[in-house]
Amino acid sequence: MQAVAKTPHIDVRITGEISEKLLKTLADECGDDLVIITDPDEEFVDAQEADWYKEAKAGLTPGESLRIYRQNAGLTQEALGKMLGDLPRQHISNMENNSRAISLEMAKKLAKLLHASPARFLDL
Repeated sequence: MQAVAKTPHIDVRITGEISEKLLKTLADECGDDLVIITDPDEEFVDAQEADWYKEAKAGLTPGESLRIYRQNAGLTQEALGKMLGDLPRQHISNMENNSRAISLEMAKKLAKLLHASPARFLDL
């Protein structure tokens, strides 16, 4: 059996034989965020460790990564440009379309703003 509880403040994973008392305590504390898996073949896998993810990531260009991170952050090209020191929207568009290279310094700024590794935005 596996019990998984994820909230903004905690991430608890317990595997093996879990006592009813512990399950009740987790349920009281976590409510609907508690997931109990009783099928031994079913488990949570870190997607970043999966082969399909590694293959997909390897095929992304720095510009495609920038577009994905920007969109996931809910930012427009214009908004990201302003956050980077009033860069024009076209500058961001050119980076995303790989017609403008992303410098190491720019990669560091993007990484800080978009909460990612600078390597995501560099062609390494």
